Amino acid sequence: MATRKSAKTARSKKKAPRKAKAAPPKSRTGTETLALNSSSPSFTVNDLEKSLAWYRDVLGFGVEETWDDAGKVVGVSLRAGGVSFMIGQDDWKKGRDRKKGEGFRMFCMTKKNIDALAEGIKTRGGKLDHEPTDQPWGVRDISLTDPDGFKITIAAQRR
Repeated sequence: MATRKSAKTARSKKKAPRKAKAAPPKSRTGTETLALNSSSPSFTVNDLEKSLAWYRDVLGFGVEETWDDAGKVVGVSLRAGGVSFMIGQDDWKKGRDRKKGEGFRMFCMTKKNIDALAEGIKTRGGKLDHEPTDQPWGVRDISLTDPDGFKITIAAQRR
């Protein structure tokens, strides 16, 4: 059972000093610029079941939530660690021949071993765009392309 402290007791205690936080970036006018805590990309896919299988069974995302319309699944929220990706079935209102994934790449950081991730992806039937590679900016990474052409790079800081 929760206990309550009296208002007098709460007022008499001194508050611990707060740690200073890094100041958010300022624009040229001196006001705070945009500050975000997370990002969740949403991809419109040609075949939801195929994409779900790829993200879940090949990459290793977990299913966080599904959305249905009249009993048919039309979207899925996937989670891997602190990152969510959302995929939704294309309704074809913009045509069936439109290209997806062009000019777009998701860059994801992990603390996992990139070589082990790459091997696991290949073991589960995935194809890498490039094998684990050390980059000059201090990361080791792999790149993949999902079934609709969306490009994903997964990187870890080199130790």
